[in-house]
Amino acid sequence: MSRICIPDHEYKERIARAAKMVRERGLDVMLVVSTESDYANARYFSGFWPLFERAGVAISAGGDACLFVGPESPLFARDFGKIEKVFVLKEFRESADPAYPEVTADTFREAFRSIGVTGEHIKIGLGSYVECTLPILDGLKENFPKAEISVCNDIMVELRKIKSENEIACIREGFRIVDIATDEVIKALKPGVTELAMVGVAERVIYENGAEYEGLPMYVFSEKSTRHAISRSSYRVIEKGDIVQLNLSAKIDGYSPSVGLPVVMGKITPDRRRYIDFCLAMHNWTCENLRAGIPASKIPREFYQMYVDAGYKDNFVYGPCHGTGMIEVEAPWMETTSDWIIEENMTFQVDTFISGPTFGTRWEKGVVVKKDGCESMTDYLEKGLIELDF
Repeated sequence: MSRICIPDHEYKERIARAAKMVRERGLDVMLVVSTESDYANARYFSGFWPLFERAGVAISAGGDACLFVGPESPLFARDFGKIEKVFVLKEFRESADPAYPEVTADTFREAFRSIGVTGEHIKIGLGSYVECTLPILDGLKENFPKAEISVCNDIMVELRKIKSENEIACIREGFRIVDIATDEVIKALKPGVTELAMVGVAERVIYENGAEYEGLPMYVFSEKSTRHAISRSSYRVIEKGDIVQLNLSAKIDGYSPSVGLPVVMGKITPDRRRYIDFCLAMHNWTCENLRAGIPASKIPREFYQMYVDAGYKDNFVYGPCHGTGMIEVEAPWMETTSDWIIEENMTFQVDTFISGPTFGTRWEKGVVVKKDGCESMTDYLEKGLIELDF
């Protein structure tokens, strides 16, 4: 059986689309930068995912591209990457900040010349401004002191927001694996196990079933830690009566879906059930109302108002959707201030969270937007609240 992945020709098509947008913006070149943890923009064009060091891709208005790596990664990049031109720049070194005195590195000027970008008064767009480190920015300014450098993050949002059939296939495959991992973790849950041990079960299962990595730092929280919107699993021993929050994920060729749901170690008490039931109802409401052609702010405004009307204003943290793809949380976020229109083949994690006085809960899954609604890429949450019997 062939592996589900992004075909080589799609990387070339992405570079061509980006070059067209670079021309339309009046730029000479766009640079995107990635780290090991936030690898998406460079990997989107090159297939290359850096380790320790940074990586970058430059795309010229003429449609040529090159890949930047640090001093330790040129062979790695040539073996794994999809871009033929690879340049080694010390600006892309790892955070230990080695000097590499014996290394003769390339320069931005040499690399840009290889893709047809020459001159002094060039216009450089930063397509991933947040990931662009000071050494990289300083290197650009040193090589091109007369250049005009601007931010063009919106180019990358525009390119990545609509998913191709191959991208959606990768996401679906990730969900297939996550569903298996979720089953196995629930089977292993019992009083006396630790949160981290359950993460270990999930990690074993996703690799055994074809994932290249976890799609996010997977977590299993219990009791008070479930109030955390972002946190990490611990050595806490799970006990009978606990609420346990699962958020498990699997990465397929860079695409990183996840499934989140609460599990009760026994029977839920009525005072806790009302929070969980409300959160699930809001999750389902979002799925029922999400469709192409409506303003992105419409659903969040109504979503938040329902929290307020139900008396849960102080328990609201965020919601109801965020983009998903190569990074489990990626632009565009769907918020009350969003000024864009929802389109077909956008993919979102419907991520519904509520933080109560002693616990919290999250219901989360991925969907792809269709003309008249949205299609879930997993049916796991249809099981509702899972109460284990001990």
